[in-house]
Amino acid sequence: MTALDLLRQVGPPLLACAAALVFDRMAVRRRLDPPGFANPLRRGLAFTLVAGIFWIGIFGALGAKPDAVATDYSQVSMGRLFLLHILLVAVMVFWYLLGFSGFRTAGGGMSFAAQFGLRSPRPGREAGLGFAVGLCTWSALILCILLIALVVAAIAGEDSLPQRPPAAILWIAGLPFLVRIGLALTAGVVEEAFFRGFLQPRIGILLSTLFFALAHLSYGQPFLLVGVALLSLLYGVLTRMRQTIIPAMVAHAVFDGIQLLIIVPGVLKLFGGSPPAP
Repeated sequence: MTALDLLRQVGPPLLACAAALVFDRMAVRRRLDPPGFANPLRRGLAFTLVAGIFWIGIFGALGAKPDAVATDYSQVSMGRLFLLHILLVAVMVFWYLLGFSGFRTAGGGMSFAAQFGLRSPRPGREAGLGFAVGLCTWSALILCILLIALVVAAIAGEDSLPQRPPAAILWIAGLPFLVRIGLALTAGVVEEAFFRGFLQPRIGILLSTLFFALAHLSYGQPFLLVGVALLSLLYGVLTRMRQTIIPAMVAHAVFDGIQLLIIVPGVLKLFGGSPPAP
């Protein structure tokens, strides 16, 4: 085993533990530490949960070998397709139970909805705002990425640009229509709840955006990661401005829905390809 192979094995879990420690300390500094974490056992279990999901969902791709990035997506089951979202929800639920079960205060400040930014006096209005943002952002983002691509092509040549869409995009295009809708909805709801509702109040917009981009590292193309980071910043600012994650959730779901149902087929036509059978 080479030193690089060893680094690939131990690097992601060490980064996950360090990130979980930063998350814990920053939550304390921002006075968002749950009362249940005064118990060292509860705090230790919560730390393990957060470090584990950071390892699996955020830093795991850093340990993949370059020749192992290509995945045989034909072997991916429907259960595995939604597994990470299920794990994100489970971590949030158990973290909340460890931190707040057995404690009650007036005003509902310790409720699950309050802790993860789901409360709003006008949820319908916030959802409508998110729908409008989702419709507008996909065209603006694509324009921004195209401009970046033009600059890169002018500096480094057209060969420096991606010649094919990522394998994950090709595979997603071949999924049934209802599955793609399910992916868009769960991504919007679960990812925003985790990255904007759970992480952002405790570690800030910049770190939560970095983690969001790393979670999408498996796309394997810098231009897609630029788009992911820009979207994350937008959703983070929107959440801070509205003091609820509802607009970001709806905007994210609408954006992903447009991507999976309209943009992905368009990309395939552009590259002259066809989606593989799921």
